[in-house]
Amino acid sequence: MPRTAKRLLVTAVLALGLPAVATAQSWSDQPVDPAADHPQVPVAYEDNGRYYTDDDIPTFNVAEDGTVDWLTFSGFRRYHSECHVCHGPDGEGSTYAPKIKNSAVNMDYYDFVDVVVNGRQNGNSVMPHFGDNQNVMCYLDDIYVYLKARGVEAVPRGRPAKKDAKSEMIQEAENACMG
Repeated sequence: MPRTAKRLLVTAVLALGLPAVATAQSWSDQPVDPAADHPQVPVAYEDNGRYYTDDDIPTFNVAEDGTVDWLTFSGFRRYHSECHVCHGPDGEGSTYAPKIKNSAVNMDYYDFVDVVVNGRQNGNSVMPHFGDNQNVMCYLDDIYVYLKARGVEAVPRGRPAKKDAKSEMIQEAENACMG
């Protein structure tokens, strides 16, 4: 390709704002800097063992000694029961499906829920819907906070060594959901 044609092609792509590159990158491909400030992460308040941000979005809590809140621990268990088959251990991805630990940090909570509940298709990539799977739906916030904690590297890979006890409110909600 002649130099002038290359220059025109590059100029045209830049003038269009790189739409092909911008739309090709998924939530899971967007990097997460664990040291950066993530407004969707800090705990604003706690309600019977559940932690929330200022925007009332579920989040995780990790004590200085590494003890994780119950939902993060439960999220590890539920993720590895239902999600890691495709998305790999600890949300790191696989040859079959993308890493999703970054999605819980980069993606809006309600978009995350929508994708899990309804599934989605992007070309040959298909995320099945889990809206009728109680083992996912009853623990969706747990899975979300676990992945968010993994995304900012607040918890290392593997089963959390220490966990808070399950609160009565969390137990009651689980019993009501699971039937």
